[in-house]
Amino acid sequence: MFMFEKAIVGSRRYWTWVCGLLVVIAVAFLAYLRQLQVGLAITGMSRDVTWGLYIAQFTFFVGVAASAVMVVLPYYLHDFKAFGRITILGEFLAIASVTMCALFILVDMGQPMRVLNVMLHPTLHSMMFWDMMSLGGYLLLNAVIALVTLGAERKRVAPPAWIRPVIIVSIPWAVSIHTVTAFLYNGLPGRSFWLTAILAPRFLASAFAAGPALLILLCLVIRKVTWFDAGREPIQKLAVIVTYAMLLNVFFVGLELFTALYSQIPEHVEHFQYLFLGLHGQATLAPWMWTSSVLGVVSLGLLLVPSMRRREPVLAVTCVMVFVSLWIDKGLGLIVGGFVPSPFGAVVRYVPTVPEVLIVLGIWAAGFLLVTLFYKITLSVRAEVAAS
Repeated sequence: MFMFEKAIVGSRRYWTWVCGLLVVIAVAFLAYLRQLQVGLAITGMSRDVTWGLYIAQFTFFVGVAASAVMVVLPYYLHDFKAFGRITILGEFLAIASVTMCALFILVDMGQPMRVLNVMLHPTLHSMMFWDMMSLGGYLLLNAVIALVTLGAERKRVAPPAWIRPVIIVSIPWAVSIHTVTAFLYNGLPGRSFWLTAILAPRFLASAFAAGPALLILLCLVIRKVTWFDAGREPIQKLAVIVTYAMLLNVFFVGLELFTALYSQIPEHVEHFQYLFLGLHGQATLAPWMWTSSVLGVVSLGLLLVPSMRRREPVLAVTCVMVFVSLWIDKGLGLIVGGFVPSPFGAVVRYVPTVPEVLIVLGIWAAGFLLVTLFYKITLSVRAEVAAS
């Protein structure tokens, strides 16, 4: 096995963390077995809200996966050497995120065989088919790039020449996976909340803020618990990327609000009214969306001040605010808000059930486990190289 033996050697703290994640995954698997037995009726979804927490998390983590391009592009195309220590961390984060996306699709489809139906009996005009194909291709590209470059680093040689074209292909492919995901929602007539040409740019802007923010946090955690230091310069450059991406994201949301509220077209206004004020007495998501908005504005204010951005404790808190803000917006509000009200004006309350939440937590734990194992292998290889 390619260097995977390094993942099974670690300290007591390492194994405590891994075992804790495995416990969460085990509990989630039991909840999933219950869902297989009973069906999606154990979730909070209904006839009107047919996509819930599962697909919302899928949408969010497609963005996290796509954000790897923010370190790959500067390093490989513009020879920005400062990203050399963290590029593979971004690629492994992308692999873990795409794996999580696949798991969210699996649990949302109810029966595993339905996933095979999409691939074995493809419908070429189905955006779901193209979304699954683009994600599968992106997973393969990143796996090949990460394994080849890490193997070359271990042998202290330059990566083979053939890997560069693969890396170049992966850059537009990263943009495509989130664009196709946006097209999934754009292609549903009658859902005016998603029927906007700016949805794909919104997805990309939020992805290029949330993903690098998470990578910054992971780099800071790694520095705290291991010997590895990604360096101040790459972290600060990532912070600048988060700043510009968050600025674009807030601008795009402002455009959406202006278009909806100034036009006063009821079909457009009601979705925002439901999310932020409530509609027909239903205001389940309003506290969440206001929290997202406040965190987004405050974090952007901190990011725009260079002196605050350069202070790593402040940057860490700011990145947490960015990540949580965008998770609420895309990982909760975007999907549910598109279904409520329905094209017939029905306002249906959606609240995730306990089994639904447990399954989501289990997939999150699986993602963290993959990141932990991949980063453990990477740091072990680099320690081996440094010692020789």
